[in-house]
Amino acid sequence: MISFTLNEKVIEVDADPSMPLLWALRDLLDMTGTKYGCGIAQCGACTVHMDGNAVRSCVMPLSAVAGKKIKTIEGLPSDASHVIQQAWLEHNVPQCGYCQSGQIMSAVALLESNPNPDDAAIDTAMQGNICRCGTYPRIKAAIKDAAKKQTASYNYNLGKNVGEQA
Repeated sequence: MISFTLNEKVIEVDADPSMPLLWALRDLLDMTGTKYGCGIAQCGACTVHMDGNAVRSCVMPLSAVAGKKIKTIEGLPSDASHVIQQAWLEHNVPQCGYCQSGQIMSAVALLESNPNPDDAAIDTAMQGNICRCGTYPRIKAAIKDAAKKQTASYNYNLGKNVGEQA
């Protein structure tokens, strides 16, 4: 049995420790939002978060996630209220949609680690996510927009909280 936290819930999986996390998620846990793309960690369709970092689940053995916190696309708000989800919709990012869960998870990890990324930081964080439809300009615009909205919301809330304390 391998125990880890999946989308804020502690679970146990009885499977071969060498099984890739991707297959445990999809086949054993019915978390089908994480996609299989290449199987060699080159396309990013299988991106999930492990302890807050974007990782490729297709090459991550279950043994490596024991005791870790894993977040999949299903761990984001189902009402699409996350700032990245909203930006994705506003910028009409998805075309075929296959890569989108991996793209979104990489973008969320980026903004969690760097709330105001420049173009180079966005390019670096997203370089391992391939989009067959070529929506890269929309992806970058959505990330920039989400970062601005996230920062504006933080600054607004910070000012509001400070004002309430005065």
